[in-house]
Amino acid sequence: MKTPRVSDIVGIINKIAPFSYAEDWDNVGLQTGDPASTVEKIMVALDPSRGAVDAAVAAHSQLLLTHHPLFFAPIKKIALNDPTGSIVSLSLKNNLSIISLHTNYDIAQGGLNDLLAMRLEMTCCEPLKVAGAEELVKLSVFVPRDHETQVLDSLFKFGVSLGNYRDCTFRAHGMGTFTPLEGAQPFLGRIGTREQAEETRIEVLVSKENIPAAVSAMVSAHPYEEPAYDLYPLLNRGKTRGLGRIGVLEETVSLGDFAAMVKHKLAAAGIRYVGDSGRQVKKVAVCGGSGAFLFKAALRQGADVLVTGDIKYHEAREAEALGLGLIDAGHFATEVLMVDGITERISDALRIKGYGSEVVAYKGETDPFTFA
Repeated sequence: MKTPRVSDIVGIINKIAPFSYAEDWDNVGLQTGDPASTVEKIMVALDPSRGAVDAAVAAHSQLLLTHHPLFFAPIKKIALNDPTGSIVSLSLKNNLSIISLHTNYDIAQGGLNDLLAMRLEMTCCEPLKVAGAEELVKLSVFVPRDHETQVLDSLFKFGVSLGNYRDCTFRAHGMGTFTPLEGAQPFLGRIGTREQAEETRIEVLVSKENIPAAVSAMVSAHPYEEPAYDLYPLLNRGKTRGLGRIGVLEETVSLGDFAAMVKHKLAAAGIRYVGDSGRQVKKVAVCGGSGAFLFKAALRQGADVLVTGDIKYHEAREAEALGLGLIDAGHFATEVLMVDGITERISDALRIKGYGSEVVAYKGETDPFTFA
């Protein structure tokens, strides 16, 4: 099987959680290492801590994938006697690259906040704070009659679903004309003679970011030497993306019972909650990590409670006064589930691409807080 390079893994991550989704203040992508290095083993961890780096080196990994970046702010020096400097030194000496997928993974479909919502058995989930939407393009291509299937099959890999419907196209029949010039190798007709052919116009919606790959696949599948096609940018928008998620529970429960369920589902050492334990909870908002800043967005959308971490005293007081329940399950407990999530996603992507690299989850991390 093939062995990927660090740059290949960067490309895979960019498909799962595009780096362009990251918040402006964030620092995602390659933190340290050589993009050209080959990768036979990958370790996944929440933090680029000394413990995670030591474990990756001991396991003979060439790449460490983490949620939190190694560098949050610009640095002016790398001193080997401070924690970050020692991690940089150790990783470089052992040919270990480090890649972070942080707020881009929080925002991405199937990312951290979707994992958190699924763990808490929420359904009908949407972004809590919309950060953008999928940009759509209509791709229109003209295909000779009776050759539509091969072109359609190439485009269905990139077509946008309409609600619960996929493989959506429109087709219309007509007559095309062309004159092959000297040097052409026409599929139909003769050099210098104007020809006409029955053709089918195929239209399909494609996400803007997938246009290069979709056009390349279509051209490869098309019988013509020079396929005629058009690209139309649309004002229509596809699926929204954003921070946090809001959804509903299957059954209404009390805040106290829901808090206990959150603690159990997230294996949290301890939690705090704001609100009357007997109040009823049905609509739930979540945000992994430090998401208390979203409590007003949760309130506006009718949430009964927001589950997150790192809630401050004054945020709790304001939410209490406004009638919104809060559950602080901790930064660690609401985010560590990304380790298994990314391990599975990267493993699947590597297998599909024919790469033989092994991906393992680092299980040595614990919450830095001790609950008395």
